[in-house]
Amino acid sequence: MTDTNKQSTHFTYAICYLIFGALFGAGLSISGMTDQTKVLGFLDLFGEWDPTLIFVMGGGVGVTFIGYRAIFKRPMPFWSKAFMLPKTTTIDINLVLGSALFGIGWGLYGYCPGPAIASLAQLNWETFLFVTAMIGGMFLRSKQESAKQ
Repeated sequence: MTDTNKQSTHFTYAICYLIFGALFGAGLSISGMTDQTKVLGFLDLFGEWDPTLIFVMGGGVGVTFIGYRAIFKRPMPFWSKAFMLPKTTTIDINLVLGSALFGIGWGLYGYCPGPAIASLAQLNWETFLFVTAMIGGMFLRSKQESAKQ
């Protein structure tokens, strides 16, 4: 493959990723996942619980269920030579701590990573601080993992 073909392929992938990311962000915004009060209301089971995000969750689970069934019928992904699946199903301390940190962050601020990034468009300084801390945690975790190897 020539350098021109490689550049064209990378550009095509970048455009596809941009379109898919924008579509995902728009879906998060339309569904209310970028509205902290709606998300925190959904998490407030013993207060003024807002169950409307159950429909968002159900839609996501449905699309994922159908999508996985369709994609895994293919011999390989569209843009890779192999599927990248987890190599282990063990529940270890890293999984438990990571899940706990995810839940604490979601419960305290009302965003998980996708909606937090989509919400940067609102130019709220607290969201920038949250995303910075989130990226910092991801960076530190990647350094910890690479130090093991």
